Amino acid sequence: MSRRESPPPPSPPPPPQMLGVRRGEVECDDRPERTEPLSDAEREIIQDTWGHVYKNCEDVGVSVLIRFFVNFPSAKQYFSQFQDMVDPEEMERSSQLRHHARRVMNAINTVVENLHDPEKVSSVLALVGKAHAIKHKVEPMYFKILTSVILEVLSEDFPEFFTAEVQMVWTKLMGAVYWHVTGAYTEVGWLQVSSSAV
Repeated sequence: MSRRESPPPPSPPPPPQMLGVRRGEVECDDRPERTEPLSDAEREIIQDTWGHVYKNCEDVGVSVLIRFFVNFPSAKQYFSQFQDMVDPEEMERSSQLRHHARRVMNAINTVVENLHDPEKVSSVLALVGKAHAIKHKVEPMYFKILTSVILEVLSEDFPEFFTAEVQMVWTKLMGAVYWHVTGAYTEVGWLQVSSSAV
């Protein structure tokens, strides 16, 4: 008489998609689920708060990149011009880092200015994703980390504007940014959306 084995229990569902990544930690996951589109009220909240941020875009961008590189130094491997910098003050003085900070902030500005046009947003983020996948060969997980760092810096530097409600709306936007960027990676044949290489 043969004993019939029961099938293994079903695997638990994957944990919910989270944007936050703690210092030194990187989650390993597949492409996130698409977030729901922003409502008109959410678009207005983002555009209103962004107006305050963008007045100081270069300094905010520099703060974001310094925190990103200090907390996740492996990300510097993609930047030959400042990969050997360790001191935050040296990073702050770097014209190359400032230039890249402006580029990051201008890309976010383009997204925010075009929230009413989802096709334009998708197109802009597809270009960013493809350039980083093909030309720069940046692991897509760094975009997830960067979006979390952006949210941290905005919340800390602009507490009067980044209330809990505003933070939730910005988290939704950053989730959409990450979704579009990783879509571009998938489109160009990047096999792994995320890894634990940090």
